Amino acid sequence: MPITVTRDLSQPMRHIVHIRGHEFPVDVSADQGGTDSGPGAHDLYDAALASCKALTVVWYARRKGIALDDVRVEIERDASEERHGIYRLHTRLHLSGDLSEAQRQELLAAAGKCPIHKLMSTAATEITTSLA
Repeated sequence: MPITVTRDLSQPMRHIVHIRGHEFPVDVSADQGGTDSGPGAHDLYDAALASCKALTVVWYARRKGIALDDVRVEIERDASEERHGIYRLHTRLHLSGDLSEAQRQELLAAAGKCPIHKLMSTAATEITTSLA
């Protein structure tokens, strides 16, 4: 099932993303001509990585019986060299629970193996765009 993005004509730049029955807005900031009514495309790209890391850590902890109570992932972007082919993302994992240092390191390693991390850091993405 494809992901679709449709224009919301009630606002200058707002669009609605449709994914498997889920809908959410995307927009740009006011200084870019939007109304900031939703995250932008770069935000979604960054959030894909952060959410993948969070989901992977929880999945791994459950599978290994690690007493993880909660995880929060913060991500910061440095797009200052994006036009030169370098897009930096720094993630920080906040782990809570009765965890030893070894378990914390194990969960950190699991986060580094999330599918989106692998995709962003090792795969060449080929994109085609055509007219409908």
